[in-house]
Amino acid sequence: MTKNVTTATERLNRIVDMFAAAPKELRLQALLDYSRRLPELPDRLSENPELFEVVPECQSPFALITERDGDTVRLFFRVPAEAPTVRGFASILREALDGSPAQEILDVPDDFYVKMGLQEAVSSQRLNGMAAILRRIKTQVTALNT
Repeated sequence: MTKNVTTATERLNRIVDMFAAAPKELRLQALLDYSRRLPELPDRLSENPELFEVVPECQSPFALITERDGDTVRLFFRVPAEAPTVRGFASILREALDGSPAQEILDVPDDFYVKMGLQEAVSSQRLNGMAAILRRIKTQVTALNT
């Protein structure tokens, strides 16, 4: 049996296309659905909050850690439930990028989220949070490669 392998950008584009195709009144609901999908942290990380880098560009408390796992990168997020928009952004990025090779993550277009149509559902300041999260991921991935 052949495994269907897709790149991080292809997985992200599928999510973007799903949002873009959804009626504008459902896009915020889809983002909130993603916020509920963000997995809990593994015990080894939840017990060590000092390992996380806080992302000050986000309006809500948000923390990220990246780890090398062989040839791939693992992403872990800590975002409180009281920040569902940021949780949704983190969950989308985790679903698309977690377990990808570093170069695939670095190749993701910085403005991928523009095509999602979320500007009709959330403020531009909130959308800047998506860009900030991706920038921080890329910065940490670059540091893993040095």
